[in-house]
Amino acid sequence: MTEDKVFREEIKKPSDFKFSSKVAGVFDDMVNRSVPFYGEIQRMIAELSAEQALPSTNVYDLGCATGTTLIGMNTAVAEEIHFIGVDDSEQMLDKCRNKLQENGFKRTFELINADLNRCIVIHNASVVVSCLTLQFIRPVYREKFVSSVYDGLISGGVFILVEKILAEENCLNRDFIKYYYDMKRRNHYSEMEISQKREALENVLIPYKLSENILLLRECGFAHIEIFFKWYNFAGLIAFKK
Repeated sequence: MTEDKVFREEIKKPSDFKFSSKVAGVFDDMVNRSVPFYGEIQRMIAELSAEQALPSTNVYDLGCATGTTLIGMNTAVAEEIHFIGVDDSEQMLDKCRNKLQENGFKRTFELINADLNRCIVIHNASVVVSCLTLQFIRPVYREKFVSSVYDGLISGGVFILVEKILAEENCLNRDFIKYYYDMKRRNHYSEMEISQKREALENVLIPYKLSENILLLRECGFAHIEIFFKWYNFAGLIAFKK
């Protein structure tokens, strides 16, 4: 795993964060050091998917990045499943293809390059995963995105969503962010790395409150919603289609 050094040197003219080839090359280290309990979240996604995925259906990973979630689900779900990974970064998809091959990924799959801010076509899905992806979709497109997921799920299908979130009470946001940056420091990110990445993400990653995400899911038709993971300003949800 290549170490994340993307923001180690001072950047004189910061630009918005992009999932470039530079980021793709270090992405696995980046999320493991930047997302609390990332390995456990991935294990939980695989476990939930294994319980809900049905034979002869599709399982989607929207924002599949380097394929970590696909690989985790591959070892857990039934054999008669077709995997579809979607990402808007060709560099991420290239890394994903190589990683799937390196991990001996044998079952049928597709990798699709698509802008998730636009219309996405989902069909015959028993499970759709969005792990740290919705937060990067522009708010004006999020309802359409979630509605597309709902429409593409079979009856009884599930949407598994993991997001960075805002605290319900504004007075706690500052504390939660402090605890989050303390975690990044424990994972050996410098003050400059933390600051520069925060600035790069400011206009790109736009989190909602947990209650706002739940409301969005309900408004798009999901009937039963459960929180399966929570750590300060990160949460995991599973939503069921009737």
